[in-house]
Amino acid sequence: MTTTVSPARTEQAPPAAAPRRRRSSSGLALLFLLPALLVFALFVFWPLVRSVVLSFQGTDIIGRPGAFVGTANYERLLSDPGFVKVLGVTLAFTLLTVVPSIVLALVVALMLQSRIRAVRFFRTAFALPFAFSVATASVVFQVLYNPASGVLNGLLSHVGLGPVHWLTDPDVALFSVAGATVWMQLGYNLLVLSAGLGALPEEVIEAARLDGATGLRLQRSIVLPLITPQLFFLVVTGTIHSLQSFGQIRILTAGGPEGNTTTLVYSIYEQAFAYNNSNFGYASAQALVLLLIVLGITAVQFGILERKVFYR
Repeated sequence: MTTTVSPARTEQAPPAAAPRRRRSSSGLALLFLLPALLVFALFVFWPLVRSVVLSFQGTDIIGRPGAFVGTANYERLLSDPGFVKVLGVTLAFTLLTVVPSIVLALVVALMLQSRIRAVRFFRTAFALPFAFSVATASVVFQVLYNPASGVLNGLLSHVGLGPVHWLTDPDVALFSVAGATVWMQLGYNLLVLSAGLGALPEEVIEAARLDGATGLRLQRSIVLPLITPQLFFLVVTGTIHSLQSFGQIRILTAGGPEGNTTTLVYSIYEQAFAYNNSNFGYASAQALVLLLIVLGITAVQFGILERKVFYR
């Protein structure tokens, strides 16, 4: 007796079903992204487009956009000696805040990795600046920098030194504001670096110690390369944060003395809002220059520093 086995029938989806499913998934994804896209369009893209348009326009005394002036605002920037000084102050402020804040946070984080008593207390104490707002921290440093009753001048008097005018001396003011900013950034940098150090593989550290790497050699040759992703992240975000700093400058020095603490962001504020100014066209041109500076520095950092980052 012969039994005939019929081949199994396989069901295949119609050819149009797969593209239809892809279109449905894309539509659903777009629906979920729509709230975020609306927020970005309203608070990022539209202000950017508006700034570009304003930078090519003049404004009247009450800030209403006037006639199209072409590149007049940009030509004024390039020919203004004060703008060159603003760029120099901005660069100096960025260097004085980014590098010390990361180095200091790294030193503290490495110290806290050692087995010392009350390490949790010290971690909390050093991370505390992260909990302060810019306004609160600036007011605290305003009290510390007070030339008559400030703590810093009180300490100097105990060692026989005269008072320092921390916020009114043209040679000292920028360093004073930078010092306050370093303290504000210390807590966040410490948290990021501590998280990176805590995630290091113990077997790698133990193997390095068995090979004789201890102390500074261990930190330089093993630990630092392993936390380069965190260091690179802090360099990029810290640079952007410093270039955009405003609150501490406004509270501590208001851009003075003699414009020695007037960064590009504060200059934009002065042109657009301070002293009843309404020069939105010139301020918008400065804002676009700041945007180009941020993009340029970030691109250089990704092009040069990221090559030295060790991704595990």
